[in-house]
Amino acid sequence: MDAGRWPDVVRLPPAGPVRTAVAEHLVGRALKGLGLIASGAGGPSTAGAAPLMTVHDPDAFHRRIGRHGLIGFGESYMAGEWDSDDLAGVLTVLAGHADELVPAPLRRLRGLWVSARPAADRNTRTGARDNVRRHYDLSNELFAAFLDPTLSYSSAVFDGFPARAEALEAAQHRKIDRLLDLARVGEGTRLLEIGTGWGELALRAAARGARVTTLTLSAEQADLARERIAAAGLSDRVEVRLRDYRDAEGRHDAVISVEMIEAVGTDYWPSYFTALRGALAPGARVVLQAITMGHRQMLRTAATHTWISKYVFPGGVIPSRRAIAEHSAAAGLRTVADHGYGEHYAETLRLWRERFTANRPAVAALGFDPVFQRMWEFYLAYSEAGFRSRYLDVRQLVLVEATRPAVSAP
Repeated sequence: MDAGRWPDVVRLPPAGPVRTAVAEHLVGRALKGLGLIASGAGGPSTAGAAPLMTVHDPDAFHRRIGRHGLIGFGESYMAGEWDSDDLAGVLTVLAGHADELVPAPLRRLRGLWVSARPAADRNTRTGARDNVRRHYDLSNELFAAFLDPTLSYSSAVFDGFPARAEALEAAQHRKIDRLLDLARVGEGTRLLEIGTGWGELALRAAARGARVTTLTLSAEQADLARERIAAAGLSDRVEVRLRDYRDAEGRHDAVISVEMIEAVGTDYWPSYFTALRGALAPGARVVLQAITMGHRQMLRTAATHTWISKYVFPGGVIPSRRAIAEHSAAAGLRTVADHGYGEHYAETLRLWRERFTANRPAVAALGFDPVFQRMWEFYLAYSEAGFRSRYLDVRQLVLVEATRPAVSAP
């Protein structure tokens, strides 16, 4: 392992015998209580219906959890100190009982093993660019190794479960078309997209006859999106701007933002919704696709440095539906449609994870080492577990100016 790149994975935290002993007790209690099968962690390993979790180095495993909680749990997986024959299954069981893993009296001491989010991760204009670069600018080829040909990095909408791998592209188009329909995008629509991705939504909107301005902070995404738009012969209808959402210009007939709010950060949700409201022409609509979690869980997570915020999405915070409603209302918007697709995201992530695993040699050839590969596998399985356990959801919402009369959404 590269100690320069992965210092907290290579280096075991100080022993802390009391904390380690407490972690060993709590982990053993949780695994036994949830029916998870574990070897090397307080019990024998036997095959059965429950997912199998194998701890190769119990001392390191418990030391990491004792010192850093769930961050340590993820770092232990990255270090190869534990494995599972069904990683998403293990994490789904744990996610489904997240609020019960620590006894109630000890939850009041949560501050002893969790840390606050680093100030450097705040999504100021400079911070947002840095945070985007650390995830989305890793490599277009990396994302192509597990996404479908549309390069859509958000939940698909399927027509049945379990979904086949070859159905993912169609499911992504179904999702995009539904968003465009909700926004009433058609011939001549002036559409603002906040969060370009690799350009698939802009392409499909332009094919309907819309004129699209799409904003991103990712240089890698912007370059490839422009290439794809040019190859489709739609450059005259789509402008890709490397620009912060706070600097959006003009009034538009529709605004669409797909799984972008999660990267905004709680401090900047007022700015985000103000920008959405300010971009609307009279009678226009905002359509969002947003990952959500319960409000109480959101408040706790927003104040905590998590494994996801440390290794995958620096500065990211998943909102609650209540937070979206409150911040959008404060900006002069109200919700007129709200549909959930949590099980669809679980399927999307399952297919991404299967593709990533199958394409590991290609990922390694791109220069991503085994620690990164285990990190990415854990991230995809961790996310899938959140949706399978219903700890997380994904919503498609339609927002309009609060002063407009109620309308029915398709």
